[in-house]
Amino acid sequence: MSEARRLRYLGAMGIQAWAERGAKPAPAARPEPAPAAPVVARIAPVTDAAGGDVVRLDWDALRARVAGCALCGLEKTRTQTVFGVGNRQAQWMVVGEAPGADEDRQGEPFVGRAGQLLNEMLWALGLAREEVYIANVLKCRPPNNRDPGSDEVACCEPYLKRQVALIQPRIILAVGRIAAQNLLKTDTRIGALRGQVHRYADTGVPLIVTYHPAYLLRSPLEKRKAWDDLQLAARTLGAAAG
Repeated sequence: MSEARRLRYLGAMGIQAWAERGAKPAPAARPEPAPAAPVVARIAPVTDAAGGDVVRLDWDALRARVAGCALCGLEKTRTQTVFGVGNRQAQWMVVGEAPGADEDRQGEPFVGRAGQLLNEMLWALGLAREEVYIANVLKCRPPNNRDPGSDEVACCEPYLKRQVALIQPRIILAVGRIAAQNLLKTDTRIGALRGQVHRYADTGVPLIVTYHPAYLLRSPLEKRKAWDDLQLAARTLGAAAG
């Protein structure tokens, strides 16, 4: 990693970078472009546990199905669904927990301060927000930002699996405890899930766990660990491409 790139990331994450006294600061640089995605085998279609036709929906039909979904009851309290945003041919897929109040109003995942920090983390990796695909485990905001219920996650799971199948990401970054535990079907604490290369469901897609940007804003000392997680994700993607 270049020194300029390292300093970009550290600055975005609020980590002080030490420099020799009198040394000139490294000039700002534009993010390095993401490498072209290599040709890989397609991920096998997933099965809709509810027995529906979600596995056959294209992007427009899937978005419409999510927008009209009334399976779990959250349609009674949501402003709108939060489908996902980004590059539909992305190598990187970022998956969070559920929409918050800002996301519920704007219809887009990871907005506000947490979204800005996520953008900076991606930028430090040489990725613009538009180059990745960002989604949530849950497509509707739970009232009062409570944790998603298991029945709610089960109703939304076919939608997320279909998004993964359509995107064919090379790596998934699970941000936050609830996203990680639901994607990996475990109740293991996030600290024990970090630092490993997991696989998402039966797709074989590498999955890396890191802290949620909202948590990092509350606990800035943990940003160094998030840096380790992003390095692991980048190494994993690079190894797969090599």
